[in-house]
Parts: sequence; C-alpha cells; structure tokens
Amino acid sequence: MTNTETVLPSMRVDGQVALVTGAGRGIGRGCALALAEAGAEVIVMSRTEDEIKQVAAEIVAKGGTARAIVCDVTDEAALAKAFDGLQRLDILVNNAGTNIPGGFLEATTDSLDIMLNLNIRAAFLAAQAAARIMDRQGSGVIINLSSTFGKVGRAGASIYSGTKHFIEGFTKSTALELATRNIRVVAVGPTAIETPMLTERLKDPKVEASLRGGIPMGRLGQVGDVLGAVVFLASPAAALITGTTIMVDGGWTAP
Repeated sequence: MTNTETVLPSMRVDGQVALVTGAGRGIGRGCALALAEAGAEVIVMSRTEDEIKQVAAEIVAKGGTARAIVCDVTDEAALAKAFDGLQRLDILVNNAGTNIPGGFLEATTDSLDIMLNLNIRAAFLAAQAAARIMDRQGSGVIINLSSTFGKVGRAGASIYSGTKHFIEGFTKSTALELATRNIRVVAVGPTAIETPMLTERLKDPKVEASLRGGIPMGRLGQVGDVLGAVVFLASPAAALITGTTIMVDGGWTAP
C-alpha cells in the first residue's frame, strides 16, 4: 500500500470566471458576492440594470473584479448574444427564477407561462450556452438552483414544484452527458429563504407558520445559509461531485 499525503482541497476559485443569473438581489446577489470573495471574476446578470450595477460596484469596492450584463434571460436572442460575447466561463450559477403561489384549480396560463419560461426554458438555455463555452475550454461547473420543492410536493405550489422537479432531472441527465467533457453539473436546493421575493408572503402569519413548521431546525433560511454550498460546489473541493443536489433545507426533506 502506497502512502500518500492528504491535502485539504481548496475552496478558492481564484482566477476563474463566474456568471450569476438573477444576480441583482436575494440569493443571486449573495452568490455573486461570495464567489468574488473566493477569488472569482464575477459577471452579474439581470434584467434590472440599477441592481446589478450596484452589486458589481460593491464587489469592486471590496477589491474584487466584476462586470454587469443587463439581460432578460427569458429573451432567447438577448441571452444568446450575452453568452456569445464571453471568451471564458468557468462557473455558471443558474439562479434566475420565480414563484407565483396559487392553488392548482385556480392557476392561470399566465402564471404557468411565466414560471415555465423563466424556471425551465431560460435555465435550460443558460446552461446550454454555458456548457458550449466550457466544452471549448475543457472544463467548467454549472450550479442550478433547485428547491426543497424539487424533492417534495407542496399544496399551492404545483407549477413551481413542477419546475424545480425539472431542474432535478435536468441536473442529473446533463451531468451524465457532460461528465466525459470535464463539466460538472450540480444543484443546490434551498428551503424557504428570507429574500425580497418571499418577504410579502411572510407577512401572512399562516404562510410564515406553515413554512417555518416544515423546517425541523425551526427557522427560516437566510441568504448566507446557501452561499457555502454554492462556493463549495464551484471549487476544487467538489471536483468529484456531479449529478446531485446539496439540500440547504434545515431537514425539510429528511423524512
């Protein structure tokens, strides 16, 4: 038996280029800041110019490197143009998404189309565009944002849960297809995280109690709770991890 030195893998991503969609607020903003702190050059992408310019400026003010690309990821032509302009891409955080809660019998085709277009179609196209760049350069990692409701169902979330179940299957299948190309595809599955998207819903005591009650650890998540998983998966420390999801759900999906 040969003795080998055990070296703690690095969770740094120095010199790598990372792109985060939906980076203007919430989890996307947090991911952009965290990846910059871990050494990446970060491209912040969102349709809201003021927000991503603020995020990019915050990264630069802390000594990092960042640039903002204004792009509505549901606009296929605009998305293709944005990715075509990239010379290099090592990390994609496929974060842009939305949730329009509502009962199944009352759900409208407008809500259906919005969530399918953003949570599925745009996520697919962003991952595909990123993978093509990564294939040319010989490596990369795609981190898809899933959800607790990509593993379990929830009343009043039939469309959203369905889109996140797509992300789970999509992550596994693309990971298998891209593994021989040295491209990893993984996902992070947060529970209810106190972001601007959730703030209004949490004003309803019944909603807040229901979400909190599903989390065995007894508290709602914060953006910071998600960031360690994202940076870890992006880093060399996760070099043999692909086709799976790290759940950041306080135990919701454990039963």
